[in-house]
Order: sequence, then structure tokens, then C-alpha cells
Amino acid sequence: MKNVVWTGTWVAERLGVELVGDEKLSDLLGLALRRNPRRAHLLVSNVLGKHVPQSPSVVYGHGFALGRRVRELLGAEGARAAVVLGYAETATGLGHCVADGVGLAPYLHSTRRPVPGVDTAGGFEESHSHATSHLLLPENPALLAGAGPLVLVDDEFSTGNTVLNTIRDLHARYPRDRYVVVALVDMRSAADLGRLAEFATEIGARVDLVAAARGTVNLPEGVLEKGRALVAEHESAETTEHAEPAGSRPGHPGAARVELGWPRGLPDGGRHGFTPGHRIRLDAALPAMAARVADALPEGARRVLVLGFEELMYAPLRLARELEQVVSAEVRYSTTTRSPVLALDDPGYAIRTRLVFPAHDDPDDGPGERYAYNVAGAGFDAVVAVVDSAADTPALHAPDGLLAHLAEHTPSVLLAVVPSYVPARPSTERSSMLPEPLRGPAFSSYAPDEVGWLLQDLSDVTLEAPTEEREEAIQSGGAHYAESLPVEYQPSPQYQELFHTALGTSAARIAQAVGAVTELVLAERSPHPVLVSLARAGTPVGVLMRRWAKHRHGLDLPHYAVSIVRGRGIDANALRWLAAHHDPADVVFVDGWTGKGAITRELTEAIREFESAEGITGFDPEIAVLADPGSCVRTYGTREDFLIPSACLNSTVSGLISRTVLRSDLVGEYDFHGAKFYRELAGSDVSVDFLDAVAAHFPDVADAAVAQAKELLATDRTPTWEGWAAVERISEEYEIHDVNLVKPGVGETTRVLLRRVPWKILARAGAGTDLDHVRLLAQQRGVPVEEVDELPYTCVGLIHPKYTRGATGADGKAVTV
Repeated sequence: MKNVVWTGTWVAERLGVELVGDEKLSDLLGLALRRNPRRAHLLVSNVLGKHVPQSPSVVYGHGFALGRRVRELLGAEGARAAVVLGYAETATGLGHCVADGVGLAPYLHSTRRPVPGVDTAGGFEESHSHATSHLLLPENPALLAGAGPLVLVDDEFSTGNTVLNTIRDLHARYPRDRYVVVALVDMRSAADLGRLAEFATEIGARVDLVAAARGTVNLPEGVLEKGRALVAEHESAETTEHAEPAGSRPGHPGAARVELGWPRGLPDGGRHGFTPGHRIRLDAALPAMAARVADALPEGARRVLVLGFEELMYAPLRLARELEQVVSAEVRYSTTTRSPVLALDDPGYAIRTRLVFPAHDDPDDGPGERYAYNVAGAGFDAVVAVVDSAADTPALHAPDGLLAHLAEHTPSVLLAVVPSYVPARPSTERSSMLPEPLRGPAFSSYAPDEVGWLLQDLSDVTLEAPTEEREEAIQSGGAHYAESLPVEYQPSPQYQELFHTALGTSAARIAQAVGAVTELVLAERSPHPVLVSLARAGTPVGVLMRRWAKHRHGLDLPHYAVSIVRGRGIDANALRWLAAHHDPADVVFVDGWTGKGAITRELTEAIREFESAEGITGFDPEIAVLADPGSCVRTYGTREDFLIPSACLNSTVSGLISRTVLRSDLVGEYDFHGAKFYRELAGSDVSVDFLDAVAAHFPDVADAAVAQAKELLATDRTPTWEGWAAVERISEEYEIHDVNLVKPGVGETTRVLLRRVPWKILARAGAGTDLDHVRLLAQQRGVPVEEVDELPYTCVGLIHPKYTRGATGADGKAVTV
């Protein structure tokens, strides 16, 4: 077998440096000389993917394995509450991989790139580094404010100064009980070994250390001076590449650009935070992105390098790892760096070659040299350079830029650009006049974290009117349905029994639909969605989606309820508040079900008008629903028309909140729409019972829901609006001539029977227990139920087309108690 020279031999022999520790240390590390006045030697990792091109599976595997060890150390609950923090620039990718291994931990890395408009949540110094100042710029400052364990990740743990500086700064702002330090190698000296324990005692917190290998570097006297002398001696003969501008020589065309199709709104890394939801979206998008890169590679390529860019390590690594699975070529991964290191072409030295090029991302510390190590002369048939859009500048493409230098060493250079993620800066002008959301128990029987109501409390205002009076006023044009409230239906014992029976029968089915639609939202709409339910039927569904995201992915999603009124649009003040506190692109509107799609159309038009009037853009008007029997939306859990028990009741299954009210004498220009909190109905409230009954089935249906979501992702879900066509047909066939009086689907039919004056109910022939409650209500109201063949819905409720209190076809009586 061929003897392999350790890549630390050259430095060890000349400086007298000795690496002592675990047997695998020499496999993990080599040595090189720094061009740095603070430290002579550099430990060069063979598995980090920074200075030494390595298989992406090996790089990812080492980080992921460390994350798994952290998970075992913390336990499932501790891991669920943890946040992972990586160090720029070298450990940004390693920290990502550790977070993946921990499981549900959000990730943030420090950065040396200030971002205008993003507040600094902390900072610290790395004393031995060539560039010392680290910034922490989380999009959501609460990411660092939790009480769970903080996991700090660096490539090596040498003196411990950097970690201590970090913990000291963060602990003063956001104290917590536990920290875990993670490194590929723990190289502390004997003198430094006790400092971490002493520091933990000083701050009153537990600090653990997890490392892949342990050892130390024995340094002789005068090593710094000897190192400087060696650097000076060899620098003039260094294998480098800036004697002649590479791009000025013939035969090297510019890089071919590969359009990755990076998902909209997905962060390029952890500079501002990277959540488990982001990871889900990235996982889903990687196969297609890797396929585009594979298609662009030259035919017959045997050796391919994916080259990341400074702090941009994780995205190129994941892309390289995916590419490794789909091409026959040998794939390697490394990144460019700010770190100046002497290059020396010797098998016993870790840095064999060096490419030097100007910085191309307009860095805050001004122009300077950047480096790519062990790329020149490595025999790559193609290099895929992956940069973020902030670095896709003229300097990158210049004759002395990175791409031109790469072209001197490979026949094919490809460029893939990932959009630089910059957190939105919401406007707060008009929203500053708006109050904060109402929350339980002061408003609604839901827990305060389950939903915030962007409504005003009208509980002390008398708004109820008898059903007959409301119907006559609405149909005569004398009033809008949102200007008053129906008298709240109090269910009979028989009806309550039907509700609980229906819930027991359908809870698992609802749970699966909740899981499917939530997975769809996370995969397609946003990795960190802001759920905005349409009050009130959408609110229980929004709460359940929030609970699913927490149960399945550990995500703590914001959830609000807003008012939308047919013919009047959505509450513009609620939209202003949302835009001031969240990125509109993350907002996902949620409803219980679709009927004919009237609210879907209403929302689309309302958002268009709002954006035109306000200049605030980014809201996606498509609603996510539990059930879409009308085929009106693309984001749904099912298109079956089945009984959702929350449709059986009014406020007592919706947090004791009334339907919303919009009346000019009660709702001013800068007011939220109104609603009432029926505290007096607490004895009949089943809102939380409904949520708990459905959520209890989440563990049982998880696999089925995820499979269903994957099937839906691969399905053409373009709305056909067949529900609208059916309603128009029924309206004409029954001589109603007003689609607003035709309410299709189990949920809408139930609403007709509870709130309006029904004329008749159309039921699909053979419909079973899904309609038991409808038949009971119809019997109580004296409303005929007509069975119809080939009805596209399970049932359709018809409101009397010419209602007066003497009209025939409905008895006009209040609901029987």
C-alpha cells in the first residue's frame, strides 16, 4: 500500500510544532503557515470544506454527526428548545450541519458583512483571527432571547477566548441555563483546560463541550518569529496565480451561468437566521437545482468542484452533496476565504496552491485580496462557483477576478448565483395608530399564543337581530349582513350529541388534512409562514395548522385572525398592521373550506386594491384551506366535501367570538373591524375540546399526511372553479337568479340553517352520516331536504330567494332550542 505523507509534516519539521492527541487527529488536520502576526501556524481541516476540497458527503457527515451527539446530550426536549450559533466565516457551514443533526434547532451564524436596516443583536471579537469583528444580525431578535440551550459551533476550540467572548456578550443580554460548545477538534492547552469550567461557575450556567477529536499543539519557544521568517523566505517562490491577469490571455471564455431556480424568499444561509421550515423548503428544492447543474456540466467530466464563497458555505455544500448523488463524476467541495495562508507545493504541506483575486462583494472593510486554496492544479474538469447575488459584481467577472483565474485551471467554469436574503423593513407609519392584537383570555377562550385577533372588541354593543328581520333587511338592500349579528344558536342536547359523534368520527380525517395543508404551505409558500385566518371559520383551522407546525417541525408560527366581508373586502387596517410587523410575502391566509369561491375572489380583488392604494406589496391572496370542494384554490388538505365539525356550531367552537362586524358608526377609518366575545356562553364552549380532539391524532396520521402532501406537490392543482359553475347552474335551475343565495358544501349549508332563512336543502343521493346534523337542523327549521343525483357537493343550502316574514317555503321561526 502506498504510504501517504501527513500534510503537517513540513511545518512540524521546520518549526518543531508537535500535534499530540487522538489517533484520528492527523486524518482530520494538516498544518500550514499563516500570514498573520498573531499566530504562526494554521490547523488546516481536511473535513471542513474550506481550504481542502473534500467529498461533500464527508463534510456534511462530520457536522451532522456532531449535531446528533448534541441531541443525545440534550435529550429530545432540550434539543427541541435549542438554538445553534456558528462562527464566520470558517464554521458557517459546519454550524448549519450541526443544526441539521440536532433536528429542529433554528440556526444563526455570525457575520462580517453589515446589512443596512438590520439591527445588531450582539457582537464579539476573535482575537487571533485576521478579521476580528463578528456581528449577530438575526431577522427575529427573539431567536437569541429564548431560555433553551445555546449551541456554539466552531471548527476548532483552541484557547477558548472566542467562545468565552461570545457567551459573555450574549449571557449579559439573554441569560440562559445551558450552553454547548461544539468543535471538530478540541485543541486546548493544559493551561486552558480549566477556564471553561471556571467561566461556567462565574456565570451560573452549565457549559458542555462536544468534539470529534481532542489533542493539543505543542509549540516551542520562538515559534512566532520562526514562522514569520519561513513565510518571508518562501513567499516570493509561492505557487500563486497573479503574475499576469488570467482573463487577458486567449482561450478562456467567461463562466456559463446556471439558473438554479432558488425558492423565492428562502434565505441563502444563516446570516439572519435559518429555521427548520427553511430546511424543509431547501430539501424539497435541492433535487431540481442539482439536476440543472448536472445538465450544465461538460460531457465526460470526471472531477467536479463546487466552490462556495466565504460565509456562503451551506447552500453550496448541500448543492454539492445532492450533485454527488446524481452524477458519475467525483464531486468535491470547498470555498473561497479571506484567510491569508502561505502556499507551498509539497506533499507534506496542507496548502499546495493558492489563487489570489480581489474581493468582489463590496465588503465593509474595503477592498482586499481573497483566496481559493488547493484548486489550481487539482485536475478539475469543471468548477461550479456558487456566490450570493451581493457578490455577483463586475469584480467577480473582471480579467483579474475569481472566474478568470478559475478558467486557467479548468476547461469549464459554471456560475450559480443564490439570491442574497435581506429581511424586509416594514413600514410603521399608519400602523402605529393601530392597537396590538386582542388575545385570550381577555378576548376569546383560546390560549393567548394560539391566535391574536386583529379586531376591536364590541362585546358591550347590542348587535343581534332576529334571523327573519336580518334576512328581510339584507335582501331588500336596506342593510349589509355584516352590520348586525344573528342571535347565537344554542344547540339542543340532541344536536350537541351529534356534534360530539361527528367529531369522534372525523377527527383523524381532519388531522390528516391539517397536516397535508400545513406541509404544503411550508414547502411552497414560506418556510416561516405567518398564518392569517379569516375570522371566524378559518380560525380553528389556523390554530390547528400552527399546532401541526409545532408538533411536526418545532416551529412556533405567528397566527392572527382578520375580518373579510363579502362586498366590502378585507380589513385594510389589519393588512397595514401585518405589513408593519411581518414580511407580506410570508403571510398565508387561512380559511376552513371553500364553497363556490366567493371569498377567494373577494380576497384577490381586495389585495389588488389595497396594494394599489397603499403601495405595500407582497401579499399572496391565495387562501390555504382544509377542504376545497369547490376547486377554488391550489393549497388545500383535501378536495372532498365532508363534515368539518367546527362548521356545526357558531361561537362555541370558535373561541366564543362572533362573526365580524363592519358598520360605519362603530368602525372608524383607522379601526379594525369588530366582533363580540360571548363570555356568557362559556358553559357551552367546545372550542379547545375540538382542537385537542383533532391534535391528538397528529402522531397517528403524520406519515399519511406527509405522503399526502408529497402527492399533492406532484399533482396539477390548478383550480377548475367547478363549484362556481355548479352554483350558477343550480341558481338558474331553481329560478333563484342570485348566486349569493346558493351556499354549497356541508359547511356553508350548516351556516344557512344556523344564520339565515333557508328555503330548501339539496342533498347528494346516498349521503350518509356527514349530513345527520344538517337533517336535524332542517327538521327543526321545517325545511325540506331534497335528494339530488350527481350533485358535485355533499349538500347545498338554498336561502329563500324572495324572503319576507310571510314568505312560503320557510316557517320564519327561530331555531328550536
